[in-house]
Order: sequence, then structure tokens, then C-alpha cells
Amino acid sequence: MDTSKQKKAQQADASQTVHWADEYAQKVIREKGDKEIYTSASGITPSGTVHIGNFREIISVELVVRALRDMGKKVRFIYSWDDYDVFRKVPKNMPKQDELEKYLRFPITMVPDPWERDSSYARHHEVDVENTLPIVGIFPEYLYQAERYSSSRYAQGINRALEHRDMLKNILDKFRDNDHKIQGEWWPVSVFCSFCNKDATIITGWDGEWVVSYRCNACGFSEDADIRTAKGIKLNWRVDWPMRWEYEKVDFEPAGKDHHSQGGSFDTARNICKEVYGWDAPVTFQYDFIGIKGSVGKISSSSGAVVSLGDVLRVYTPEVTRYLFAGTKPNSEFTISFDLDVIKIYEDYDKTERIAWKMEEAKDENTYRRERRIYELSQPETDPDGKTLPLESRTPPFQMPFRHFCNLIQIADGDADKAIAALPPAPDGPAPDQIPALHSRALCAKYWVENCALDEFRFKLRCAGERASLPDAEVTAIRLLRDEVISCIETFTEDKPCAEAVYGIAQKAGIDSKAMFRAAYQALIGKDQGPRLANFLRSIDKQRLLDILADY
Repeated sequence: MDTSKQKKAQQADASQTVHWADEYAQKVIREKGDKEIYTSASGITPSGTVHIGNFREIISVELVVRALRDMGKKVRFIYSWDDYDVFRKVPKNMPKQDELEKYLRFPITMVPDPWERDSSYARHHEVDVENTLPIVGIFPEYLYQAERYSSSRYAQGINRALEHRDMLKNILDKFRDNDHKIQGEWWPVSVFCSFCNKDATIITGWDGEWVVSYRCNACGFSEDADIRTAKGIKLNWRVDWPMRWEYEKVDFEPAGKDHHSQGGSFDTARNICKEVYGWDAPVTFQYDFIGIKGSVGKISSSSGAVVSLGDVLRVYTPEVTRYLFAGTKPNSEFTISFDLDVIKIYEDYDKTERIAWKMEEAKDENTYRRERRIYELSQPETDPDGKTLPLESRTPPFQMPFRHFCNLIQIADGDADKAIAALPPAPDGPAPDQIPALHSRALCAKYWVENCALDEFRFKLRCAGERASLPDAEVTAIRLLRDEVISCIETFTEDKPCAEAVYGIAQKAGIDSKAMFRAAYQALIGKDQGPRLANFLRSIDKQRLLDILADY
């Protein structure tokens, strides 16, 4: 390779490693070799509301999947619903607590939906996620473990675990201290009783081939069950995980730091996968926990402890939601905010967007490439092959700061469509194809103001002719403001000259600027403080301002 071609190749390679997802994609290719198709996996037990912490794993996998596809690789992205797990506890935020308690120790798929919307409790939570993920551009292939186990799809894997149960026991014990090693007879499987459906069973024997014998302590039923046809036999989860890695030929799957602790479930699974099932464990990384900051108002569960992806999407647009994760390394703990930090997060996203589109200059080339890649991965839309869409194929953005949108929404009395309709047409305002993105942000601003923002951030314009109780000097100032500034508000094309005119009114009325601003806010919204006054005045319809101040 000549020098120029080598340099171009190095530059192309560098352009693909500015983001952690690209680094892990390259690691998958390096460690798993050149394959026709790579399999990336994620999964969760739908034992309750699937919260935003669970979503971190889903999107972490999706970002690496997209990076692999951007490198020209075919990828199978599977998401396992572990809905054949035991219903162990009724979450506090679930309705019909007493009814649900009757189904403890049942498979989750056999627990009825307390909302009576879906076929089961498990399916209800699955549907909530499956209907929401497309909004953020995530389209995995769903695997339902209840169906796969009950159809005996894993019969060979179960049989192999039984054949190697002594080896499995030794692997598990290798990572345990003496006080926690397995005592007595141990089996790598559990059974849901085919009579009462509970997992309160004891394995009493195995014939060395396909028949497992068990007795149920809950109802007394006993049975010799054939692994190849029985519906209720499943592997213990520490064995189930590596068995499925081999079955699905998984190349990449991250896990939380609890699973990645030394001697934790990932360590045991890695050993089991190789020694029992003959498959190398997938490339992985550890992702950290997510905190919640600020009151989430109506979007919290009754316990106040669970926030779902759907809840987050009420405050953050799909792009900004993805940005929260694409812009943070997975092994870094971070907080999703619902307080005033929301405004800062939108500002950070907007800056990344400006740099990506070269509306703002980055401090250096590396910063530009990093910010552009974060922005690309933050966009939900991809091409038909699941690759990142180049900026050149996208609609350039029309930026409207989130804080300003919050003001516009309140000026429009909570009507998002009205707030957008009040914007000037292009080129000073948005073009028609830029409206959908603005509408999405407007709805988030509306929700945040109404449900999450502090009271001092909220306001409502007074009705026409409704007067504030003000000292005479301030009444004079308001009258001058109306007649000399608002009457010609359209002549102020920027905030600065409008602000200077307001200061001039204060001087003319013989009051200080602080009193001037307080009087203006009292006259307009009945508060001592409010949004930046010049911009506020310029954002409100002129006739509406004149009507509000008509009686001064």
C-alpha cells in the first residue's frame, strides 16, 4: 500500500473509533473474526415496569449494533423476554395487589394482566416496551422464553446440563467461599408443577436420559416428565444464560455491574459456556446504574420509584433521549433529570447539533468528529439496512431553545400547535419540513412545564383588562411601556434595543429598573419575576399585550 492510501485508510479507521460504540464494534469483529452475521443480545424479566435503567442495556446494545452495521456488517439483534421466570414479588406500583398475590411462584406468563388489556401480566409489560422502542429507533427481534421453553426448544441444552451437573456444580462453587458452596444434591433445573403451576417442586431423580422426576411441595403432585415434551422444565438462570449464548451463537452482550462483579454471574456464565456448551462467551462490557433527579410529577409510579422509557419521552424528545446514552460511556453512572437540569441537557444537545452541522466551530477536529458521531447515533432514523443516515440526507435543524419553548407554550396557554403557529415563516422561522421536530420538542416543553417545573418557572398571562395593584409611579411606567414600546414592538428586531427601551421607560417614569421589571411582570403575569422581559414582550402577540394593559 502506498503512503497516500495508507494515510487514507488510517484516517478512515480513526473516523470509526471516535465513539465507544465503534470501539466495541471493532472489538467484536477482532475477537469473533469475520462472520457472515453477528448476533448481539439483550434481555430482561418483565416482572414489573421495565424502567429506564433496563433501557440502558437495550440502547447500549443497539448503539454497538448500529456501529457494526455502519462498518458494513450484518447483525442480528435479539431481545429476550425472560417471561418464564417465577413471579416472586408483587411490585408496589401494581394495581390489584391481593389478586396478584394469588399467583406468586407461578410463571410470569400465567399471571393475569391486572389492567385487563393483554393476555398476561408479562405480556402487558412487554407490549409497553415493544410499542415504545420504535419511537427511539430500536427494532430488535423479540424472543419469548416462555414459548421457547414450553415448546421444548432447549431440550438438548437441558439434557447437556444434566449430563454435566457435577461440572456445573464445581464451576459455581469455584466462585464461592466455603460458607456459600452448594450443599447436598443439586440439580441445574427447576420445574413448574404441571398440576398447580407453582415452582415449589423438588427434583427427585433423573433417568440419565430424558426423564426428570419431581414432587410438588405445594400440592403434593409428583410426575416423571420427559424433557422433550414437558412444558414446565427450565434451567436455573446461571446455567440458562450461557446455554442460550451457545444456542443463539451470541457474539456481544453487555451486563450491569452487579453481574460483572468478580465471581459474579458473568464469570460463572463465561466458564459454563466454554466448558459445558463449547462456545466462547460474547464480547461484553459493564454498564453502570442510572439515577433519577428531580420530581417527575405525574409520570412516576405510585411508589415513586419507577421511571420508564415512556416516562422519559414525555420530557425528552427521542433524539435527546438517545443523546443521554450515546453521549455517556456505559461504565459511567449518570442521572436523568426532571428538574431545571432539563434545560441544560437540551442546551448541551443543541450545542452538539450545531457542531455536527458546522453551525458552530468545534475547538479542534477530534472534537468535531466526536460530537458529530454522538449526534449521528442520537438520531432514531436509519437507512433500510439499519445504518446511520449521513447528515447530508437529513433535514437541517431549526433550533428553538427548550427554555424559550417553555415560555412560548405558556404564552399560548398550553397549546403546542398554537405556539408553533406563532413562529415566523422561513427564512426567519422554520420551514415546513422542520416543523415535526419542533412539534416534538414543544410537546415535551408543555409536559415539563405542567408536571415537573417548579412553580416559580410557571406563569399564565393575565386576561385582557385585568389590572395589577401597583403604586402610581409604576402604573405610569406600565402606561408608558404600553404606549411607547409595545405599540411599536414590531420595530424591535432584536432583544437588546427592546431592553434598552424598557430601561428608558423606567428612567422616564422616575423609578429604578428593578421596580420597572417587577411592575411589568405583575401587570402581565401577576408575579414579581418572569422570563427575560425584552424577549418575553417580543414573543407575545402585540394586540394581546395591548389588550392586557388597556386599562392602565
